[in-house]
This record gives sequence, structure tokens and C-alpha cells, in this order.
Amino acid sequence: MTHFQFSLDAVDATTAARAGVFETPHGAVPTPMFMPVGTRATVKGVTPAQLHDIGAHVVLANTYHLFLRPGSDLVREAGGLHRFMAWDGPILTDSGGFQVFSLADTLRLTDEGVEFRSIVDGAKHFWTPEDNMRIQEDLGADIIMQLDQCPPYPAEREFVATAVRRSAEWAARCRQAHIREDQALFGIVQGGVFADLRAESVARLTDIGFPGYGIGGYSVGEPHDLMLESLAPVAELLPKDRPRYLMGVGNPTTMLEAIALGVDLFDCVLPTRTARTGTAFSSEGRMNLKNARYARDFGPLDPACSCPVCSTYSRAYIRHLVIAKEMLSSTLLSIHNLHVLIDLARQAREAIVQGRYAAFLDAWRAGPGHDDY
Repeated sequence: MTHFQFSLDAVDATTAARAGVFETPHGAVPTPMFMPVGTRATVKGVTPAQLHDIGAHVVLANTYHLFLRPGSDLVREAGGLHRFMAWDGPILTDSGGFQVFSLADTLRLTDEGVEFRSIVDGAKHFWTPEDNMRIQEDLGADIIMQLDQCPPYPAEREFVATAVRRSAEWAARCRQAHIREDQALFGIVQGGVFADLRAESVARLTDIGFPGYGIGGYSVGEPHDLMLESLAPVAELLPKDRPRYLMGVGNPTTMLEAIALGVDLFDCVLPTRTARTGTAFSSEGRMNLKNARYARDFGPLDPACSCPVCSTYSRAYIRHLVIAKEMLSSTLLSIHNLHVLIDLARQAREAIVQGRYAAFLDAWRAGPGHDDY
């Protein structure tokens, strides 16, 4: 795994916040970092050039969706995801396990693997951990994730314990099956909100050994405070010399609180999904651009934001696009919302390096937008 290296530049003195760099074959990733989600090999409505302009370093794609359409063999034939989607930076592929297990009424689960139906044509498919590795190797991302079982919330302890055991066994099989040295395979911690099961999952995965660790099974309906309470010991137990990736989290407040616990990487569809509803993130909280109060507001979307949308377009214009259902509204709001999270992670990193992350987090908690997230 010589293509990958994680180093720490600074650790905050009063929190567990870390500033690091993760080296990949397609470039270095400064952490903390928010990573835009491009489920089907595209961040909806945003071009690769626009992603570069707002400071994105890593883009995600999803194995489940790309396996179904256009197929991993086609992506391999095209030269891999980097060439296929014209993105020259690092790419991470989720194993698709979350999508498979969210379709609980259509799957059949065994220790060998999981059978599921396609959302495209209803066809049945069966994945083993080995199948999943082959598919992700075809896609060719820099960072790939093990196939795991993601339990919902709430779930009975026995069910979650089984998911921890099975995910660890699948992690070992993924590690054995994965052969591409230009990909970093991350294990995924499960365990729900049960502290001892989370600790067991961490122990099993670190015994196997991975170049990085995802923390899964959150943002599935659990209360925010309970999530942070159970996340703290997980981050503490994970190896300090490996990146920690909190999967599926893109709420600004949650991201900053998790950074304080020692998490490095984040992803979520939230910024682009809310953009398509006409909602903007801002320093004052969420803004619903359908609101009539913005009809004659010719000021920038967020005066505190440095993104190209805020420096070019007015609230009144973007509201007009939203009300008229023009597709440009989704693009502009997606660019802005992604920039807010990417830049917030950048500011967090700067605060960590300067030894003032606790004060930075306190200022955010006291700010006008905190309660809106």
C-alpha cells in the first residue's frame, strides 16, 4: 500500500481534533475534509470543473448504483471512474451495502453474502464480499469500502451484534480478496449505539488491519446527541495513524462536533438534496428561497460566503429560478451548499493548525445558524 500515506500536521490541545494529509495516487487530501457525493458518477448538476473551483478534493460514487447501471465492466472498459467521469482527483466508492440493506423487504441475507433485487429492472443479484471487491476494482476508485451489514435504528441488540460479527468476517474476506495496490481498502465500524459492540467492531477490524476506517451505521434515525455520545469512544479507540471517515454525515454542526472527537472525513447527499428543494445553507442557518421575503432582496445569498454563487447572483434572482423551476437553481444552490461544507472543513483545519479549534467550535455553537442545523 505504498501509494497511500496518512500524516498528522497538528492535534488540537483541548479537543481530539486533528489536521492531517492523506496521500493517494490522484493527489493529497487535507483533513478534515467534506467529500461531495456523486452517486452515479456525477455530483448532481455540478461539473468536475465547478467542483475543483469550490475546493473539492475527493468525490464519492456508489458501487450499488454503478453495478446496476451502466455496469462495472463498462466503467473498467472506459478506463475506470476517473476517465469515465472526467475527474482527476481522488475518488471513493461506497460498497453499496447501505443501499442494499435499506431495501430490507427485497433481500435475503446469509453469512456467505446478500441477495437483493435491482431497483432498475427487478432482477435478482447475489453479492459475496469477494464479488464486491471485484466490482470496486473494476470501478477503480482510490479509496474503496468493505461490504458490511448496516443495521437500522432502532434495532435489537442481538440483531446489531450479528451485524458486527458478520461485517468483521466480511471485512477479513474483503481484505483477502482485494488485490489492487493502487486502492486503499477501508474497514467499516458497526455496532449501532451500543458502546461495547462498537468497541468489539473496532477490535476485530484493527486486528485485520486497514489503511483507514469508516464509521458506519449513523444517520439512520438515531438522536443527534446519542450519535455523538456513542461516536466519541469509537474515535478514541481507532488507530491514531489512520484516517477516520464518518459515513453519511453532512450536517454542519454534526461535522464540527465530530471533528472535535477526532474524525477526519465526511460525506453526505444533504447539501445537494436540499439544494434541489430550494434550500441554501448559510451562516445564519437554512434559507428557504421559496419564501416571499427574498423576492426583492438583491443582496448576495450569504454575505459571509466566498463561493462564486454568492459573489455573482442575488437572492432575488436565485428565488426567481427556484419559483420558475429552472434547473439552474439546483446547480447554483448545490455549488453554494457544497462550498459551505468544504470551506467549513477548511476553516476547521486552519483552526486546528493554529491551536484554536475549541474556540472555533464555541463560536459556531453560539452563532445564529447553529440551532438551524
